[in-house]
Amino acid sequence: MVPITVRSKGATMSGYEGYPPPGGGFPPPGNEPIPETPPGRFTAPPPPPYAAPQPTYLQAAHKPGAIPLRPLGLGDLFDGAFKIIRFNPRATVGSAVIVSSVAMLIPVVVTGILSLTVGLSTSLLDAEGEPSSTAEIAGLVGAYGALLIALVLQWVGMVLVTGMNAHVALGAAIGRRLGLGEAWAATRGKRWRLIAMMLLILVSVGAGLSVLTGLVVLFAATLDTGAAIGLSIVVVILGLVALVFGWVRVVYLAVPPLMLEPIGVFAALGRSWSLTRRQFWRTFGIALLTAVGANIVGGIISAPVSIAGQVVLLVDPGGSGLFWYVVCLALSQVLGSALSTPFITTVSSLQYLDQRIRKEAYDVELMTRAGIIAP
Repeated sequence: MVPITVRSKGATMSGYEGYPPPGGGFPPPGNEPIPETPPGRFTAPPPPPYAAPQPTYLQAAHKPGAIPLRPLGLGDLFDGAFKIIRFNPRATVGSAVIVSSVAMLIPVVVTGILSLTVGLSTSLLDAEGEPSSTAEIAGLVGAYGALLIALVLQWVGMVLVTGMNAHVALGAAIGRRLGLGEAWAATRGKRWRLIAMMLLILVSVGAGLSVLTGLVVLFAATLDTGAAIGLSIVVVILGLVALVFGWVRVVYLAVPPLMLEPIGVFAALGRSWSLTRRQFWRTFGIALLTAVGANIVGGIISAPVSIAGQVVLLVDPGGSGLFWYVVCLALSQVLGSALSTPFITTVSSLQYLDQRIRKEAYDVELMTRAGIIAP
């Protein structure tokens, strides 16, 4: 066995701000000073040396940051994610807010300009039943087109935020806080690879859905109604099962290795496959619980703003009503993504660390990088 050298008691550790430094442990048994007994006063004899509490292995030093450096349970993952977001909100929540705000500013500005120039209406008919003008219809198309562009840009930005959060989570695990600029700089050289990987995943999913659609159309055209419906249901169910299986095994843990390891897109997808081997149900359960919980909370917080936009649009379906509807929709998108995206991506990054600890003894490397044990 290779001996592990623990740093001396006087060594300093650059702790993760907000987390208490490791404790010094109990004094060694048998070295406690025996207090003097005042004259004329009876005191109980000191406890025997064997009753003194024994120091544990690397007592408290195995948790230099947000998570204990050992295999993680569900509580450890959620607790670590909350701690990382709480003590590093700029690099987690802040990045998501900036990306969403910049993206959602586009439809707000475009809709405002169109409502002041050509006029906007959600109806193709005016109040007298006549068709709306070409300018109004073009303005409506432009407003919704700007919203679609904003959603695409938001998606691209959130992909980059996911890569940043992988670095933030790794830093938090070893007791270091990465600022927003540091997290962004850490993704240098991997940003286009990350976007390319996500586009590859989207194309693959689109191709799979196209095949399913083609099979359903083929069944409807060549078989009788009952057989076509039955086979279509079977094919759709099998397709959904394959989609979920591929997402958990190939996609879910692909971003952290791409960002944290010197590998490319296909190697990162392969790393996700190897890390989730014999861990499908555990990985799927944690991912599903995380996504459902985060989106429910985000939906509850953003729902009042979204409902307000719907009410305004019903009261005034004209230009001003549509403008304020887009404003409310943009604000609800910012609120929802600011709450759900950081938590989901941080949990997935911690799951990556957990799987490496379980399969590759990655905790030893993390302890070394944290300065707990000597290289």
